Amino acid sequence: MADFEPLAAKSLRREPLTRGELLTVLTSTDDELLDLVAAASRPRRRHFGRTVKLNYLVNLKSGLCPEDCGYCSQRLGSSADIVTYTWLKPEQTRAAVAGGVQAGAARVCLVASGRGPTDRDIRRLAPTIEKIKADHPGVEVCACLGLLSDGQADELRRAGADAYNHNLNTSGERYADICSTHTFDDRVDTVAKAKQAGLSPCSGLIAGMGESAGDIADALLALRGLDPDSVPVNFLIPFEGTPLAGRWDLTPQHCLRILSAARLLFPDTEVRLAAGREVHLRSLQALALHVVNSIFLGDYLTSEGQPGRADLEMIRDAGFTVLGAGPEEDGAGGADGRPDLVRARRRGAGTDLPPNA
Repeated sequence: MADFEPLAAKSLRREPLTRGELLTVLTSTDDELLDLVAAASRPRRRHFGRTVKLNYLVNLKSGLCPEDCGYCSQRLGSSADIVTYTWLKPEQTRAAVAGGVQAGAARVCLVASGRGPTDRDIRRLAPTIEKIKADHPGVEVCACLGLLSDGQADELRRAGADAYNHNLNTSGERYADICSTHTFDDRVDTVAKAKQAGLSPCSGLIAGMGESAGDIADALLALRGLDPDSVPVNFLIPFEGTPLAGRWDLTPQHCLRILSAARLLFPDTEVRLAAGREVHLRSLQALALHVVNSIFLGDYLTSEGQPGRADLEMIRDAGFTVLGAGPEEDGAGGADGRPDLVRARRRGAGTDLPPNA
C-alpha cells in the first residue's frame, strides 16, 4: 500500500511533487483511494477551509469553430447535435450572467468558440464586460476567447476582465494527437500574454482522451510551470459526431486520482472540478469536494450539467459552504429538510405495479 502522507506533507510545505510522485498517485489502486483523498484533502482544508467557489459559464458564441480539436463538439467538421449560434446580444449576455450570480456564482466565465478573437470581437465584448462589472461589482469576470493576439489581453483588462482561461488540455508531447490547427506552444503563449497583461491566468486540462498517466503528469507539470491562479480539470464528454466519440476510458476512481494529483501539485491554487464531472464521477462527485475547492454551477458550453439546486444540495450535504454565501443563502434544504423526498410506496408487493429492483 502506498503511503500518501509524505506527499501531503510535501504539498503543505509548497514543495512541488516530482513526476515520479505524481505517477505514484495516478497509478495507485482503488483500495488506496480513500487514503489518497484524505491526503489530498489536507492542503485543500488548510488553504480553502470548507468553502466551494461557484463558477458560471456563459457561451457567447456556440459551434462553427474552424479549429479541429478532437475532443470538442464545436470543432470543424463536428456533426454533434448541439445548439449553434453567433454572438449573443449584450442584453442576452447580461441576463445569463445575472442568473448565474443570483444562484451564487463568484465568477462568470464568458466563452466564445473560434480560433481566437478579432480586434472587433474584443471591442464588441468590452462594453458588456464593463456593464457586468457595474451590475455585479464583487463578481469576477473571466474571458475565454481562444488564442490572443498582441494587445488584446490589455484591452480585456482595461474593460474590467479579471481573468483569462486557456487550457493546455494535455501534454506537449501528445498535443498534436488531438489538434492539428494550432500547437501546444500557441496555448502556452496565450496564457503568458494574459498573465503579462495583469489578467489572472486560468489553465487546466482534459482527461479521458486516451492519454497515459505519464501524459497527465506531464500536463500537470507544464501547468505548474505557468503558475496559474486556477486549474480547471475537465473530463472528456465523448459527443457522438466527434473523433473521440465512444471513448469511455475514465472511472470515477481514476477521476479522483487525477484530481488528487492536481491538488497535491497545486496546494494553494484554485482547483476546479469542471466539465464531465456528472458523466464520469457520478455518485462520487461529493467525495471530490474534499479535494477541489471550486466547481462550475449548472450547464456547460454544449452539454447540460446537473440542476443547480442539486449542486447546492451536494455541497451542503457534504459539509461544505458556498464561498461568499450568507447563512440564509448557503446550501439548500436547510433545517426544514427535504419533505419532497418522502414518498409512500405505491409499487411492488401488495400492488399491481412491478417492484423497484
